[in-house]
Amino acid sequence: MLILSACSGQDKKDAADFFLKGNKALSQKNYAEALRLYDEAIAKNADFSDAYLNKGITLLKMGRPEDANEILTEAIKIDPTLTQANLVRAESGLDLGRLREAKQDLQQIEKDYKDSSRFFLVRGNLLGAEGNASLAVADYDRSIQLQKLNVEAYVNRGAIYYGLKNWKAAKEDFENALALNPVQPEALNNLGLIATKERNWKMALSYFDKVLAATPNDPYSLNNKGYVLLQTGSPEQAKELIEKSLERLPKNGYAFRNLGIYYQQSGAHEKAIEAFTKAIDIAEPVDMLYGLAGQAYFQQKNLTEACRIWKQGVVLKDSISMAESANNCR
Repeated sequence: MLILSACSGQDKKDAADFFLKGNKALSQKNYAEALRLYDEAIAKNADFSDAYLNKGITLLKMGRPEDANEILTEAIKIDPTLTQANLVRAESGLDLGRLREAKQDLQQIEKDYKDSSRFFLVRGNLLGAEGNASLAVADYDRSIQLQKLNVEAYVNRGAIYYGLKNWKAAKEDFENALALNPVQPEALNNLGLIATKERNWKMALSYFDKVLAATPNDPYSLNNKGYVLLQTGSPEQAKELIEKSLERLPKNGYAFRNLGIYYQQSGAHEKAIEAFTKAIDIAEPVDMLYGLAGQAYFQQKNLTEACRIWKQGVVLKDSISMAESANNCR
């Protein structure tokens, strides 16, 4: 006689109990406990697709997108109709830079999610990552239309506007986000950046300080506050914050640029060049970077290297590079 192993009724009941407790822990942002409880649920019922889904959501909240992606794939294998798992897996794919896979997940569930604010938010994020700003904005518009209180959609649409240099629209979105959540860190930080561009140093500092009051080690606000302090005559305090930012986020081109500015102001041109070079090596767009790097070489009377860097900056539409190259290079 062939005996098949099966999940008993009691096991399923126990699994459901663990699942509900896990959901409560997840809603309370007690992610470690939620993870433990979902694992208990899965141990009692290996085919509990919803437990896999919520475990995936928890792992994503914990900043573990690779693990989340794996668990969500398991959920979809168990229940291919569990479309929410595709949506969350698309989010994990975005975090991992797997844009093609994220796109496939979203295309698969598009018909089922035509009234989902979350779907349009995630697809907007994908379109933004693909560099399609106008379609991203349209999806964020739809996301907000479906859910007026969608803080994330306001922040992310604001980030697109910021990238397009539409400061007015960006500012409005970040302020709308803060009206819904007064301590939303990305909105505060980005408003600080807009105030920095407007050279409203006092206002910029107030935004960065609000972020740091809640999260003292936030690398972006530490660095951005450091830049403002460099502009307002507090270089040593600035250096301390920039270096602290780099400890938290070692591959931040803006932080190396700001460190270069500190050394440039101090007359330590070799160290400035070293910092600017590190920023260039990270290969991410950083305002004024090539212009400042060229100036550091120029101050060392190395016109050949200065012009080489400025010419690279001209291609990238770096305003300092354009002016310096026109004045100093043939």
